[in-house]
Amino acid sequence: MMLLARSALLAALTLSLALACGPGRGYGRRKHPKKLTPLAYKQFIPNVAEKTLGASGRYEGKITRNSERFKELIPNYNPDIIFKDEENTGADRLMTQRCKDKLNSLAISVMNQWPGVKLRVTEGWDEDGHHFEESLHYEGRAVDITTSDRDKSKYGMLSRLAVEAGFDWVYYESKAHIHCSVKAENSVAAKSGGCFPGTSQVQLKDGQKKAVMDLKPGDTVLAADEAGKLVYSDFVMFTDRDPSTRRVFYVIETKAQKITLTAAHLIFVLDNSTDGIQATRATFASEVKPGQKVLVLSGDGGRLSPVVVERIYMEEHQGSYAPVTSHGTILVDRVLASCYAVIQDHRLAHWAFAPVRLAYGLSSFLLPQSSQLSNSTAQPDGIHWYSRLLYRMGTWLLDKRSLHPLGMPAQSS
Repeated sequence: MMLLARSALLAALTLSLALACGPGRGYGRRKHPKKLTPLAYKQFIPNVAEKTLGASGRYEGKITRNSERFKELIPNYNPDIIFKDEENTGADRLMTQRCKDKLNSLAISVMNQWPGVKLRVTEGWDEDGHHFEESLHYEGRAVDITTSDRDKSKYGMLSRLAVEAGFDWVYYESKAHIHCSVKAENSVAAKSGGCFPGTSQVQLKDGQKKAVMDLKPGDTVLAADEAGKLVYSDFVMFTDRDPSTRRVFYVIETKAQKITLTAAHLIFVLDNSTDGIQATRATFASEVKPGQKVLVLSGDGGRLSPVVVERIYMEEHQGSYAPVTSHGTILVDRVLASCYAVIQDHRLAHWAFAPVRLAYGLSSFLLPQSSQLSNSTAQPDGIHWYSRLLYRMGTWLLDKRSLHPLGMPAQSS
């Protein structure tokens, strides 16, 4: 029976991919290029201190050639990047894998923006103590950059390109260079993916509350349809189930409710206080701002009401779970959220999971409920294989700006 369900899933996936590539309106439509705005002198993005949770994170200690962590540094021999290397030791070429990936991406953007111009690195890993105490240069997590022609009029746009390339903190630091840095490799895994803490609560059809981590096939949970009407929706699967890893979550708080979810998870918001529920859009949790509204279950439990976000902060929890329902939405701690993450388009994500819903429907029809419940522990911990497949496809087919920079961890614990 599992073979039948998987075969149906793969057949539906093949059909959906064929439809996606066809002509006409909808998801096959080409997006207009995003207009890029140069950074102003002394501006930094995100607008928080470099070594804070919302940017590149805390300093973890200096790396020397004799330290155990030296193996974390990887040489970058990209021919499209000019390394100043004034010490003539190759130190400027050494960096973490994340820093290397972002730098290589930026090098392509620079050549596309200014044909004939290359990216130039003036400072990378510092082993000589030339920077201030606890500089991320000492960990290979920071670079100072210019263009190869050293045209200072380009540096504002170079800063913007660095932001778009995915650096975790970009600072138009001086007239002579741009400073960029990234999160530590271990902290990236702790912030990646899209999930809720296991202790978050959902409401079952019988009115009982249940922790997200305890959901099982056969459960029907409170959700909403496309019109914003409350419905009870079948729990289908976890796209990720990780009971052990400690992760960083955003807490989005209203006057009476709060929802806790990872940065890359989608949540529904209203931007204008006069807009109705029909104007709701999905956005990443990390992009929600105080003053926007989220949809909260009313006091009588009969409808969704727009409520103003008053505060946003971050906290750590052990364990993370990403449930998917038949409707693609779910009320968690009385606040409406998407079941999807990483990709910015909720509708596209829901469409991409159509094969999963088809397979679930077939198994529900062909298997008695008792058999489903007896196999409720069949899904192993970690990221579901279908989620990994979709993520790989997304990185190939979609504009990288459509994916959250904290995307999916390399592997689940």
